[in-house]
Amino acid sequence: MAFVIEIVILLVVLGLIWRYLGSYLTAVFDGRVHFLDWLELPLLRLLGIQPGSEQSWRRYLRSLLVFSVISIVITYLLLVFQGHLPLNPQHLSGLTPALAFNTAVSFVTNTNWQNYSGGTTMSYLSQMVALATQNFVSAAVGLAVAIAVIRGFARKHSGTLGNFWVDTIRGVFYVLLPVSIVMTLVFVWQGAPQTLLGPAHIHNVLNGVHQTILRGPVASQEVIKQLGTNGGGFFNANSAHPFESPTPFTNFLEIVLILSIPVALTYTFGKMVGNIREGVAVLMAMVILFAGTFAFTLAAEKGANPAIRAAGITSTHGNMVGKESRFGVNNSVLFDITSTQTSTGSVNSSADSYTPIGGLGMLAGMMYGEVSPGGIGSGMYTILIFAILTVFIAGLMVGRTPEYVRKKIQKTEIIWASIGVLVMPITVLVLTAITVALPGERAAILNHGPHGFSEILYAFTSMGNNNGSAFAGLGTNTAYYNIVGAIAMLIGRFGVIVPVMALAGSLAAKEEVPVTAGTFLTATPMFTGLLVGIILLVGALNFFPAVALGPIAEAVVHGRFF
Repeated sequence: MAFVIEIVILLVVLGLIWRYLGSYLTAVFDGRVHFLDWLELPLLRLLGIQPGSEQSWRRYLRSLLVFSVISIVITYLLLVFQGHLPLNPQHLSGLTPALAFNTAVSFVTNTNWQNYSGGTTMSYLSQMVALATQNFVSAAVGLAVAIAVIRGFARKHSGTLGNFWVDTIRGVFYVLLPVSIVMTLVFVWQGAPQTLLGPAHIHNVLNGVHQTILRGPVASQEVIKQLGTNGGGFFNANSAHPFESPTPFTNFLEIVLILSIPVALTYTFGKMVGNIREGVAVLMAMVILFAGTFAFTLAAEKGANPAIRAAGITSTHGNMVGKESRFGVNNSVLFDITSTQTSTGSVNSSADSYTPIGGLGMLAGMMYGEVSPGGIGSGMYTILIFAILTVFIAGLMVGRTPEYVRKKIQKTEIIWASIGVLVMPITVLVLTAITVALPGERAAILNHGPHGFSEILYAFTSMGNNNGSAFAGLGTNTAYYNIVGAIAMLIGRFGVIVPVMALAGSLAAKEEVPVTAGTFLTATPMFTGLLVGIILLVGALNFFPAVALGPIAEAVVHGRFF
């Protein structure tokens, strides 16, 4: 009953956030919010940017790519040379070139895949200046792309989509920073540390045991990690660590932070295109996919580990292996499904210890494109790609030229949308196949059989979707996994952003078409149902053979390889 009440409260809170944060985002990116002009305008002048200047989709994309390359280089250098930099109380050495490259790419692409243990690898300077900074700006970049795509639908006869630098700066200053400052204070109040002191060294005089307790500027990084759907933990245990999420209340707040901006963007979409119902239709598709995956995974975890059931042992609490007792099965599944349905990837339990079908639920959220509600910005522009494919298929069925949000969908849009949809599964499946075929890389698997294959499949699905979560039974801190994983993350991020920006540019140049009696209305339950069906169908066609070899095969043999 308590969990049902929690779900109701979560829905009410998200409903309020959807309405009010969605309106606020619209105002921010329409240039109607100015309370931080004293920060924004000097920075724009320093960059040589006129606040009212606009860019074509090509210039917008070029600015984004240049900024991302510079971010990777700076982050890489900070990590490699961290041993010579200040704020390093543990005197940690710099990262190896391969690991530094993987980590830099990971945080710049909003993936936050971690081939290291944060508390024993990263100095405070690296955590704050390299990683936390990218948590802000990578999230702002995704948000900027989503806004540019929405402008593509909202504008007509336009050759511009806004200005990348203005949108990114406004995303940081007016959206991410204010929320992060307030919520950091809440997390400190709840018990998350925020200090530049080194580890605490404890000596137990009764038994003579020495203990080192890691700490640092945790609270500030924890908040933006969730708000920006980043996911990289300050500690190796991520949000299962009591310093990252000290109480059930902070666990609830983290779920709210993860979902806030992706959910609110659907209202922003409806507001900017002039019809809130268009945003509601997209939101309902997200809700259906999220609720279905959550119910599927929760049922699997409530049923307990199949190996334990096969031994005749009853478990009234479900599969508690790898889960924190203070969260239990319900809140662990809710958190981790929230994380994998977005591009966050943070966890409060061990994904590798889920049942085979429970692990499949986490995989599914990524395999159908992380669109329910998806990452900050990325979820919105990805589901809009699926929306375009949906109206195209609906148009084929009734013999009419497809339209979406009063824009005619033609050959150019379908080509770019198809590329955007196919980039991720091709990347994931090709790299998984190559890795499985290499004997040296198969040696990284700690659990053989179907679960071992699932670990590799999960790793590349996570990196290819810029998620960052992992099945822990895979030794990925090798040159191969660091470099190939970085390639997967780069393709997963920019291989989708490039076609989606081209799509937005094409749409912005079009004229609006009038609604007629033959128009397929998209602000309807029928469209929502078709959209959900297309997303599931594309995901199933792409990944079912691979899934059959992993979690399904593992479940069929009743956990003997679990």
